[in-house]
Amino acid sequence: MVSSQSVFRRKPVEQIAEEHEGELSRTLGLWQLTAIGIGGIIGAGIFALAGAVANQTAGPAVLVSFLLAGVASAAAAFSYAEFAGMIPKAGSAYTYGYAVLGELVGWFIGWDLLLEYTAIVAVVGIGISGYFGFLVQQLGITLPSWMLGAPGTGDGHVVDLFAVVLCLLIAYLLNLGIRAAARFETSVVAIKVAVVLLVIVVGFFYITPANYTPFFPFGISGAITGAATVFFAVFGYDAMSTAAEESKDARRHMPKAIVYSLAISMVLYVLATLVLTGMQNYREIDPESGFSSAFASVGLSGLASVIAAGAIIGILTVMFTFMLGVTRVWFAMSRDGLLPQWFARLHPVRRVPTRVTWIVGIASALIAGFLPIREAAELTNIGILLAFVVVCAAVIVLRYRRPDLHREFRTPGMPVVPAIGVLFSLWLITFLDPTTWLRFAIWFALGLIIYFAYSRRHSALNT
Repeated sequence: MVSSQSVFRRKPVEQIAEEHEGELSRTLGLWQLTAIGIGGIIGAGIFALAGAVANQTAGPAVLVSFLLAGVASAAAAFSYAEFAGMIPKAGSAYTYGYAVLGELVGWFIGWDLLLEYTAIVAVVGIGISGYFGFLVQQLGITLPSWMLGAPGTGDGHVVDLFAVVLCLLIAYLLNLGIRAAARFETSVVAIKVAVVLLVIVVGFFYITPANYTPFFPFGISGAITGAATVFFAVFGYDAMSTAAEESKDARRHMPKAIVYSLAISMVLYVLATLVLTGMQNYREIDPESGFSSAFASVGLSGLASVIAAGAIIGILTVMFTFMLGVTRVWFAMSRDGLLPQWFARLHPVRRVPTRVTWIVGIASALIAGFLPIREAAELTNIGILLAFVVVCAAVIVLRYRRPDLHREFRTPGMPVVPAIGVLFSLWLITFLDPTTWLRFAIWFALGLIIYFAYSRRHSALNT
């Protein structure tokens, strides 16, 4: 008979903070961490979702949608920041849930994130592949149809070869070592932010105030519904927080990096959506390439192509951040004995979990290469929202259970702010498609079998 004490056993926070020191290489500074966070947040949200929500759901009030989503996301971000400054270890929500709510809760959050993050890498890879195909066509180059998409997505399509190559390329970059990988990420994020600033500065001179009227063409409810949609564009700091163990001074830098990355991204989101809906009437905005179509509509077709290229580069950083996240969660679970220790082996020189990185790279490549984007996207979302629920709830529990613990950063407005994060995440879960729930149930059942057949007995706490 399985006792509740065994499945809800907790690892003391002080023990987690001190153990395994020196395994991963601590090389990331504050601004490298912030760049990784921005890389995970700014991507498809600004280059794709903004146009779609403006055109179909909120109109010019898409700005309000992003603000609402940002406020709700900030509630979770503050909770992550408190934990990151207190438990500077790999694993993020998995590690926090394990320390506060018990092993079984931590296991399921980690198990969910393995699927969610891997699927996000694949989905983003497919999205970039679509932009790449468009640009190639613009250059007059004709590629064989077999390599342009997953089976069933077009005539003669066999595999989305470019998406496959992208996934494997990101895995290769991560295996070069966190220092080299972070340099690449920081450089690409700088290019992405420069493109967004170019959009804002140039687009400002082409704003027509009449395009903002009516501001709420779909009503206030449209702006709220839009917030539920774009919420998935305002996280990414959660994946970045998995790299806490590779930060030079995680206790001080991780909380700041989480808050900075969300704040910078929200400012850019708001300004960019203000320009987008000011340049072009919301009815005419292209749902798939909003900014490119807006600039083309005012005679700036050359700049529109630059924006499309910038979108490809920008979205690439999202793949990097989430593949980094899934490999560190997997590494932490294996190190704790919940998955085979074989996966936790680090490269002797580069000090990165090479084995899990290549496994995730290949798995995401297979999903990206052979599943249509809609089916791949259905694997995402629910696990991340559940992680937000767990982290926001855990920060409340630990504040009252262990008020004596030193906290480098303290979540403001306790317990109201994290409670908002819990409620908003649960509300968003109700919007998910039934197919998402079915896939989650299957993955959940598989995780339950693995936990009781292997993980519970092999756990490092099973002494």
